[in-house]
Amino acid sequence: MTDITEAIRVHAPAVSSRPSSGPWRRAWHILKRDRATLLAAAVFVLIILSTLAAPLYARYVSGTDPFRSNLSARIMVDGKRVKVMQASTEGLGLGVTPIGPTWGPQYLLGADTQGRDVAARLLYGGRNSLLIAASATVICLCLAALVGISAGFFGGWVDKILSRILDILWAFPVYLLAISLSIVLISQGIVIGPIEIGSDSLLLPIFIIGIIYVPYVARPLRGRVLSLKQSEFVLAARGLGIPAWRILLHDILPNVSTMLIVFVPLMMGLNIITESSLSFLSIGVQAPDASWGTIIQDGQTLLYTRPVVALAPGIAIVLTVLSLNVLGDSLRDALDPRTKLV
Repeated sequence: MTDITEAIRVHAPAVSSRPSSGPWRRAWHILKRDRATLLAAAVFVLIILSTLAAPLYARYVSGTDPFRSNLSARIMVDGKRVKVMQASTEGLGLGVTPIGPTWGPQYLLGADTQGRDVAARLLYGGRNSLLIAASATVICLCLAALVGISAGFFGGWVDKILSRILDILWAFPVYLLAISLSIVLISQGIVIGPIEIGSDSLLLPIFIIGIIYVPYVARPLRGRVLSLKQSEFVLAARGLGIPAWRILLHDILPNVSTMLIVFVPLMMGLNIITESSLSFLSIGVQAPDASWGTIIQDGQTLLYTRPVVALAPGIAIVLTVLSLNVLGDSLRDALDPRTKLV
């Protein structure tokens, strides 16, 4: 008997005492080996840090107020004092044209039609665009998680009511719904008892953008929860008499959390485009605030003489959305390997 036990002990495979890595640790190891993901993350972090440094840039580098008209200002360029608004050389030479990029501390990217520093406004506008997109993403995901999980888990009349509400929102084209809400709310504002939100508040575009995309996130979550309800571990938990709230917290929520995390960068990129579109149409961020969309609108009339005014925020939008999309795709592949093509 001793010889048999000794043989089993010798020939049995060694079992590592090291605990198995969880899905989050495995995802982190996958992400940090992906060069495209690291590059996208670096670009996005650089954009965030640049926009956060907007007050420092405006005060210590450009030395201008990006929200005040500077039509009569003069600056030093190559040792010469020149006007920010120069005489036009187009056609009959009537009117003035903003100074172009100086590639120096002041007016690095030139001026807009009001003589304001485009580079400083680009950084301030990026802060608002990112703030609106991030806040709208949080609102959208919270509402979508509440609606989608409730509809899928409880079913019955709860599912019917919530699904019909989602169908109503789904019936409207996204931008048509956003434009309609923006026109109504910006013209009237929001008054809820003692709480009053003015038409120039950033809370309005945050609220509008956060609402319009709820059906597009809630429906996949509802489908995921319906699938989880029929899984073996949930059926076994119900068979053991475990309360529904414990099944929801310990079995359902952890399995949909990865889906919500994947939605974060994807929805944020989509929200940046939506906010820029609304602001370009003058129904998003209102003056005196700025966003990338409003700066593009400011540069619309300067496309042939000073195209950098419109191109700079456009490039910023492209880089930000592209980096977020790369991060979203990488997160999806890392957290759910089944979606990868074999």
